[in-house]
Formats: sequence, structure tokens, C-alpha cells
Amino acid sequence: MRTRIRVWVTLGLLAMLMLVGGIPQVQADTPSPELTVYNQDLALVRDPRVLDLQAGINQVAISNVAAQIDPTSVHFRSLTDPEGTTVLEQNFEYDVVGASRLLEKYVDQPIEVVTEDGSTYSGRLLSGAGDIIIQGENGSVTVLQRDQIRTFSFPALPEGLITRPTLVWLVDANKPGPHDVEITYLTHGLSWHANYVLLLSADETNMDLNGWVTLDNHSGAAYRNARLKLVAGDIHQVPQPRGVVKEALAVRTAAAPQVEARPFFEYHLYEVKRPVTVKDNQTKQIEFVQGTHVPVTKTLVYDGAGGGYFRVSEPILDPGYGTYSSSKVSVMLEFKTGPESNLDTELPRGVVRVYKADVDGAPLLIGEDTIDHTPKGETVRLQLGNAFDVVGERKQTEFKKLGDRTIEESYEITLRNHKEKDVEVQVIEHLSRWSEWEIVKADPAEFTKLDVQTIKWQIKVPANGERKVTYTVRYRW
Repeated sequence: MRTRIRVWVTLGLLAMLMLVGGIPQVQADTPSPELTVYNQDLALVRDPRVLDLQAGINQVAISNVAAQIDPTSVHFRSLTDPEGTTVLEQNFEYDVVGASRLLEKYVDQPIEVVTEDGSTYSGRLLSGAGDIIIQGENGSVTVLQRDQIRTFSFPALPEGLITRPTLVWLVDANKPGPHDVEITYLTHGLSWHANYVLLLSADETNMDLNGWVTLDNHSGAAYRNARLKLVAGDIHQVPQPRGVVKEALAVRTAAAPQVEARPFFEYHLYEVKRPVTVKDNQTKQIEFVQGTHVPVTKTLVYDGAGGGYFRVSEPILDPGYGTYSSSKVSVMLEFKTGPESNLDTELPRGVVRVYKADVDGAPLLIGEDTIDHTPKGETVRLQLGNAFDVVGERKQTEFKKLGDRTIEESYEITLRNHKEKDVEVQVIEHLSRWSEWEIVKADPAEFTKLDVQTIKWQIKVPANGERKVTYTVRYRW
């Protein structure tokens, strides 16, 4: 009952104070914030402040907050007196001043306009949408195009417009004096991803790896001397309609690893071990992982059918199905994470760029690819491009029906090597007409079954020579 009486008394006092304009205005001192950034255009801001509150009702305004804040996620808490400090009302003011907004607010109000030729027009603004329409004191109406105007003059800033997005609270405090408070909120416009630079050795058997955190801030606020945490993983979010503008300004910072990694829930968390200032509209990079002499394997892969076909619900009897042929032989690079590979770390999702030094020592880009979140102990496979001197050819040599429920088809794959040294090529074939199949004839006879509809040959192709692979597959249903 006492609590209910206190709330009604408080609300009554609040109404009286609002009528007489007597609510104390409180500005906040700004200690260093904590910033937790996710991969998915989302960040959690923990903003500690020091407020000097009076006993009773105070209006608290915090202006340097993110423009893309989610107002429903804002939480205000007094650490000094949590039981005796109550938030009565919370608002996010985002009607930011600008030329168009000023003109909208000043319709039917006096305005003065100076054009590019120096002429001055004053009177009542009839419209500010598109062309500027002004009615003079004598009733005359002047229409001015926007590109004719040099300056606008307004008597004062209209009520309701602010210079920056602002959070405003009405706070009822029992204890007067300084309060340590904590403000937390979610904002869009902040995200991060990983970028990796790999330098391949001259003999192409090992590499050095450097991983960089790339942080993009377009949230509408700067975070000075922030404690920065980065969460790697895909958290579930409720879809919300919103628009985000993306820009980029490349910045590269320190040259030594500065990030501590640790598991967090079902994700991985990376914490920068020093305060970081993240400016608005900035892309910042911080190195977070290194690996030296990491063993790698280069592989040439010929997948002449172009990656296979979709699973089917019934046998496909069209003779032309699956006969597509590409001549490209892909260049793949593989390495494994883990202590035995000199890379004892997980790798967050990002772009990998691979370089190799030329004869003059200058590193040249030889390919790039993307990787997904990769735990420790897993294999990373990168597609760098297509081989120049090794090509393939794939053709169907026979297709026949052996009955109402059986078909056979045959293929010939030719690999040509124009290099001055032998190469090995993985030949991939997709048996996608139906799920029940058998290879009735093959040359070479040895192949590996990769999955329910994919087989592989490992073929050595001599220098300046060629090799063929032939096989016949029988489908039954």
C-alpha cells in the first residue's frame, strides 16, 4: 500500500513540475564505455555515467548515443541506489535539426532567404517541400528553386528539434548527490568480420597467417577509450524493418596480436586488451591471430560437371542431363587448425587473401576466398582460382536403356598438362540421375566414394602430356 501511495504522489508531483517547468535538468559525465560487437550488424553498448541527482524528480538527458539505437532495448540503472531510484519515463528523441526539417517546422512562420545573386526575400513561408514559396507582407508570392538559394535565416530553432539523437529519462531519486549509473542498449550500424592474409612459401608447402579484426562503425556515435569485445557466431535475432547505410574507410593499426580469445556460451569471444577509440563512420583493423610455418597442401581439382546437380525425386531419363562440361581446373589450398599445425586457434568467418613472393621478393596476390566460422582441429579449404596450364575435357560417350528400370551411361574425361613437370589432379564426378547406382567399368579402376552421389579419382598427369579417365555407371530403380 505504501508503495502504491508513493507512486501516485510521485506522479502527481511529476505533473505539477511539468506544468511549471521545474524538473531539474541533469547532464552526465562520461566514463569509458564497454562495446560488445556481433557479426550481424548489432552491438551492445554498456555506458557507465556519473549523474548528480537531486532528491525527487530529475530529467536526465544523454545526447552522445548511437543514432541507430533500438529504443526498446534501453535500460537505465542506478548503481549507487538501485532500490531508491525509479525511472518514470523514457524517451528517445531523434528529430535531428537539418535544412529540410527546419523548413517543415517553419511553415506559416517568418523566414528570410538570400539567393545566389544576393537578392533578399522575407515573409511567411508557405511551403518548404521542393521549391521555396514565400508570401511577402504585401501579399505577393515568390517561388524560389532550391539551387537558387545561398542562405536561409530563421528567428530561432523550432521547438522539438535537437542537434543530436538524445535519450531522455524522468528519474525519481531518493538519494541526492552523485550517482554511478549504467545505461545499456542495442544499436545497429556496428559489425565486425575477420580478414586473413596468408603468405605462401616458395615451395608451396607452408604459409604464414595473420588475422585481422575489421570493425565497421556507422551507428551514428563515437566510442572513446572503449573496452571492446567481439562475439563470433550466429545469434538468433527477431527480424525488424530498418535501413542501414554502409560506407568504408580503411584504417590499419597495430602490428602485434592484442586480442584475448575465450569460449562464451556456444560462441567465441575476443576481447581487445587495451582501450580502443572507435570513431563514427570508421573502419578499424586490429590484428588478433598469427601463425607461422603452417603446413598447407595445394590441390588441382577438375569438376567438369560444374559442382553437381540437385537431388531428384525420380530417375532422370533425359540423355542430355548432366552432360555439361567445363575446361577449368581449380586450384585449392588446404590447411588445418590446431596445435600440430602451428595454428592453435579457431578462425571466425571472414575473407582470406593468399599471397606468394615473386623472384624479386615482392608478394603478389594469387587468390582469395571466404571461410565460415571454423573451430580448432578443422580443415580449411580455399579455392584460389583456375590453373592456367592444366585443362580438362569431359564428354558423354554412351547412353542406353537396358530395360524399363535400368539405364547406363559412359563418360570420358581428358586431362592435359602443359607444364614442364608432372601434376596430380583430383577428378570429381557426380552421379545424380538417381540414388541407386554402380560403377560397372572404370579406368583407372580405383576411385573414392566421397558421398552418396560423388566419386573421385586421383590422377597423375605427366609433363606436357595427358591422361584419360573413363567410366560407365548403371542406374536402377
